[in-house]
Amino acid sequence: MTTALQAHALTRRFGDFLAVDGIDLTVQQGEFFGFLGPNGAGKSTTIKMLTGLLAPSSGSIRILGLDLGSDSVDIKRQIGVVPEGMALFPRLTAPEYLRFVGRMYGLDEMLIRQRSDELLEFMHLANEPKKLIADFSHGMQKKLALAAAVIHGPRILFLDEPFEGVDAIAAGQLKAMLQRMIARGATIFLTSHVLEIVERLCSHVAIIDKGRIVANGSLESLRAGIANESGERVTLEQIFIRAVGADESDAPAQELSWLS
Repeated sequence: MTTALQAHALTRRFGDFLAVDGIDLTVQQGEFFGFLGPNGAGKSTTIKMLTGLLAPSSGSIRILGLDLGSDSVDIKRQIGVVPEGMALFPRLTAPEYLRFVGRMYGLDEMLIRQRSDELLEFMHLANEPKKLIADFSHGMQKKLALAAAVIHGPRILFLDEPFEGVDAIAAGQLKAMLQRMIARGATIFLTSHVLEIVERLCSHVAIIDKGRIVANGSLESLRAGIANESGERVTLEQIFIRAVGADESDAPAQELSWLS
């Protein structure tokens, strides 16, 4: 298989705080890759480094065979990103924003118009073409950010919590779109706290905790690594809890004094 993404000894410090601690990651072309971890584990910092939004303190990153340090512009033409916080332009309308993004990627005007119309219709954002992004709900902004990330047909799509704030109907449509992208050979790198979504969509998973990779592999191989005496199928939640050392089944449950 062709390697889509490879990170080696990737590290990021913020002063004395080590946010990402020398991780190694390899994602093959065509994989739907889930990147999981508790809050503050280093997920968003890692994605920012993989997409060129944040420089690593040390280590190397290769995307589609190119070095991110020296070929960042060529790489960014071939990837799409829905980052934490989305970074939209609130004083533009949705069509204006997609036109700006399309021109940034070098698409011609006719293709921008065609893809923008299709994306806005697909995302159910076509009914209010003059509405400013500032007046969009969080879910609408999330859908627009995803539309902007795919307008140029990226070979790798990085998604940081793409389903947060999106209603169930829209989430189902987005999942179907992402699966079609995988079927056409794209690679998707997804981080989400909703383990059920990751388990349903992803073929491979890495789990980061306190800046270090604590589990990495196909879902089936990770399941095989956990014995289940009952014979029931091991869930991703069980894998996650085991990997981050959060199994407190034998510990007494904490309670709030005024609610007990």
